Amino acid sequence: MCQQPSVPLMNHNIVFYGAGSMAEAIVRGMISRNIVKSDNVIMLNRSSSERLAELKSRYGVIGTNDPEQKVEYLRNAPVIVLAMKPKDAAESLRGLGPLLSPDQIVVSVIAGLSIRTMQGLLGKAQPIVRTMPNTSSSIGLGATGLAFSKEVDERGRRLALNIFEAVGLTTVIDEERMETLTGISGSGPAYIYYMMEAIIAAGIRGGLPLDQSTELTVQTVLGAARMVQQTGEEPAALRKKVTSPNGSTQAAIEVLERGEFFETVIAAVNRCAERSREMGAALEKELRS
Repeated sequence: MCQQPSVPLMNHNIVFYGAGSMAEAIVRGMISRNIVKSDNVIMLNRSSSERLAELKSRYGVIGTNDPEQKVEYLRNAPVIVLAMKPKDAAESLRGLGPLLSPDQIVVSVIAGLSIRTMQGLLGKAQPIVRTMPNTSSSIGLGATGLAFSKEVDERGRRLALNIFEAVGLTTVIDEERMETLTGISGSGPAYIYYMMEAIIAAGIRGGLPLDQSTELTVQTVLGAARMVQQTGEEPAALRKKVTSPNGSTQAAIEVLERGEFFETVIAAVNRCAERSREMGAALEKELRS
């Protein structure tokens, strides 16, 4: 794992080709941590001037959907982050290919789209970084997996890592492990939120007001995560420390065990990874047609 940098990331433009929620999460994190100046961030989308105006107002970035301006930015940006919807990827990549020079780095946050397919759509062996961030990037606590095409040199690797280190932790993986990572960190926040929903509901049913139950649940989850992070102890060891034999915590754990909680979570992660593979295969088949 890599730690977050303490120096500004870049003084040149970075173009986000797509202006959806993931692009916004990364941009918000980068700007809030003073990694890049807002006027070095260019956000492009297909047609929504309202969305671009919202992002300009919120973050001070440059945004455009003017065709000529888009071509100019894409032709000259050292780094282009692909953040469009999967259904728009084929058209966008086919149009992007002729604009690119060999030294431009293409970073993809499009789920399910392989490096091979992206290079095929671009029509050239462009240096590509395939990533899977999560939305916690918006508060600097993201977890991002990255896979590099063989054309990415050391400078490109460092640059891509710096972008995502600016918004959390990074790990470099083989591309064939990307779906497994999706099941853990990509979709993982949703599992934690779901469990938090259940704990909050239990508190309310037990007579606590919503705000108290929510506050206690949030702090409990935050504290548990920090304990693992700061002590370096395994979650199992920390669990045992708060689970006295025949105590109330043990009684709760036994209920979870009867519900096969442990295996159910593993099954959920595996199904997420499997579904990610299915969606990726369907997407690539559609894009090649």
